[in-house]
Amino acid sequence: MKTSKEISILTFFLLLFASLGLFADSIVNNQIIKVYRFNIDEMIAPPVWRTTKIAIENAKEHDADLIIIHMNTYGGMLDAADSIRTKILDSQIPVYVFIDKNAASAGALISIACDSIYMAPGASIGAATVVDQEGKVLPDKYQSYMRSMMRSTAEAKGRDPEIAQAMVDPKLYVAGISDTGQVLTFTVSEAIENNFCRAEVIDMNELMQHAGYEDYEFIDHKISATDKAIGWLINPMISGVLIMVIIGGIYFEFQSPGIGFPIAASILAALLYFAPLYLEGLANNWEILLFVVGLILLAVEIFAVPGFGVIGLLGIIFIITGLTLSMVGNVGPGFFDIDTTGIVGAFLVVIIAFFLAVSGSLILSKQVFTTNAFGHLALDKVQDAKEGYTSASKQYTSMVGKSGVAYTVLRPAGKIMINDELFDATARSGMIEKGEEITVFGYQNAQLIVDRV
Repeated sequence: MKTSKEISILTFFLLLFASLGLFADSIVNNQIIKVYRFNIDEMIAPPVWRTTKIAIENAKEHDADLIIIHMNTYGGMLDAADSIRTKILDSQIPVYVFIDKNAASAGALISIACDSIYMAPGASIGAATVVDQEGKVLPDKYQSYMRSMMRSTAEAKGRDPEIAQAMVDPKLYVAGISDTGQVLTFTVSEAIENNFCRAEVIDMNELMQHAGYEDYEFIDHKISATDKAIGWLINPMISGVLIMVIIGGIYFEFQSPGIGFPIAASILAALLYFAPLYLEGLANNWEILLFVVGLILLAVEIFAVPGFGVIGLLGIIFIITGLTLSMVGNVGPGFFDIDTTGIVGAFLVVIIAFFLAVSGSLILSKQVFTTNAFGHLALDKVQDAKEGYTSASKQYTSMVGKSGVAYTVLRPAGKIMINDELFDATARSGMIEKGEEITVFGYQNAQLIVDRV
């Protein structure tokens, strides 16, 4: 009797645990899968890398079970693609990619880094040879780096590394797949046959059904106001305007004593210029430092060295170089592997903005300091020489026609010595070296006008 009761109790608990297990399985099976998705539908560049990084971080915050990339790209910058594929490889959340027509070059590398690849009808993947913006194939060191990334990425995801390499180098032979001497590109059926695609699907809903998910919800990545502002600020036209404010502010500050509005405007413009480029991975620390060193050299030339020479010229070169290089990224792993075709466009933007800033500053300074259009920054009364006003010193005017020597280098301004007395002077043409004999031809703007003997 006692044994029968024990058996009944044991049977009851077994049935209870079994019921709880079935109930738990029901809960799990009916769980809604959170799918975080974002687009890569433009050239692979620092903005896309930043979007990918933020999207994967947001997926973690939303406790997403899956990430899907909606891709349609012809490729882009190698360093940005490398950063994206590394972020995907390190993701603790599975990452799928839906190739909606194109995953070429850098897009192929990113796709191969994903856990599963799905392709739309008519889509293709491959053609990962590294080229510049004009479509010219870059030297083999770039191809070698791309081959190694494609190979290691394919190995990490259980795909054929030889096939991945053949998408970069047309010289590589893969029996029955790549033997035509052309860079390998897969159609949907070819990609499925060679384990570079799981299935052909029309859209993401069909993708989820093929992957075995029935209850799911999509969470779309939204571009923040900050991202929109950064995208607007790195527009070449806006960058050109900021460069004009930077240069114009520096010019006006050098024309007036003390620290005022011009330098404040210049600093603000520099922050708005460099900060977005730095956040997007375009501007490096050394490029910003080059710009700052250029400003220091220019200030030293203006305030500490008479005339204008090598130091000032180096300062201008450093400023232009820093501004230009900050606008372009790298196409390879090396420190100086810079996109040379991008430099041309960036250089033109900087030079045009530089010229407009200097020209505009010269015109504006005349308006500010010689008229009353901006209030009382200029004198109301003209001190006419006919009324006895003159800035000319009799000592200076008496030097006209006399000879002396250049006390400093005149580039074109500097100091001269006549009868053991120093005078401010400007060379009438060219540059006059220190110690050369000179003759005074005239007097203007509180300086003697001189030329070589």
